[in-house]
Amino acid sequence: MVKPATKWLRGLLRAGKAQQRTATKLAKVLFGPVPAKPRAKPRSKPVAKTRPTPRARPASDAVPSLAPFATPLSPPRVRKRTAPPPGKWLAAHYAPLAELGQLPGRRLPYFLYLPEKAPSAAMRSRGRPLLVMLHGCEQSATQFADGTRMNRLAERKGYAVLYPQQSLRSHARRCWKWYDKLTQEGGGDVRLIVGAIEQVAARYAIDRARIYICGISAGAGMAHIVALNHPHLFAALGLHSGPVFGAGHNLIGALGVMQHGASARADAAIDEVLARQPAFPRLPTILLQGQADKVVRPINQTQLVRQSVRVNRMPADTLVTAQRLPGGAAGGRNPAHAYALHDYQVGKQVLLRVAQVEHLEHAWSGGDASLPFNDKAKPDASKMLLDFFAGHRRR
Repeated sequence: MVKPATKWLRGLLRAGKAQQRTATKLAKVLFGPVPAKPRAKPRSKPVAKTRPTPRARPASDAVPSLAPFATPLSPPRVRKRTAPPPGKWLAAHYAPLAELGQLPGRRLPYFLYLPEKAPSAAMRSRGRPLLVMLHGCEQSATQFADGTRMNRLAERKGYAVLYPQQSLRSHARRCWKWYDKLTQEGGGDVRLIVGAIEQVAARYAIDRARIYICGISAGAGMAHIVALNHPHLFAALGLHSGPVFGAGHNLIGALGVMQHGASARADAAIDEVLARQPAFPRLPTILLQGQADKVVRPINQTQLVRQSVRVNRMPADTLVTAQRLPGGAAGGRNPAHAYALHDYQVGKQVLLRVAQVEHLEHAWSGGDASLPFNDKAKPDASKMLLDFFAGHRRR
């Protein structure tokens, strides 16, 4: 049976040449190749029996078609099983209460990692810090946790880690709808994610002054939206390979943002946020971006820098420092990409850190390369995020 989306795309393909190009590009990115109608086999005359020609086997390294905002760096290899971190790995969900006279709304599944390591004296009195991690398209929460190795690092640092998971009912590719205008204004999945955070913070000993949120790709776009609509909830924000905020508003528009950014909306979208929230607090942010990313192109990070400077109301004399860290041998035991770091400092606080990683495609830097959307070469994005978050607490 042909899916309705595929029928719609075939309809577009019968249109003019300009629409054909748009439909073909969108089809490949969103749904993979559009299946062609089977051709009728021509009748052939009977021939003498011969040995059947063996069918060519498909190449084992063929990359499957994937959803938007998610393209693997390389085909996944056979994964070596490693012992999981020793803490608790819990599965739960958040279900908002139904309003009077209405049916219950959809619920949001999530996973929670709680370290086994005993909390420090400060954590016993204030609670553990909480990190919220939002996966990208074509990922589950557990795959995101495994690929980033964040639970192992959280075990050492004493963090609890919350992994909300987009449902397949909401999006067939598990994409967070960062391009949806209602979502950008704080509706849709934003309320579910915030509800899950509040639920975890109420059930466990969480330091409310040290809650952080980050994500990759569509998850980064969603993390940005959640933080902009609830800035008093978070001490800092991390975006890895994320689209610029405030544009898109439909699937074709989202594709345009991923490829070209949204210069016409970058400043206006932040101004609208500040108009709705005049007392918007400082929102320290770290941005990581691969310079070879062809899915969410680096122009998005450039515009995200502008948005962070604007939302944090950084003065013209903000101190900006830059450094370049060399990479390692590509075939060595510990490969690493060279990368540049820019810090934007106001007073004694670094409000914005920008990491530009050379040769990194659309993948988590320093991740488990046996899983899609992860590049084993350093820098280690998970460590960079926690190092940055450690310097920030919500007052």
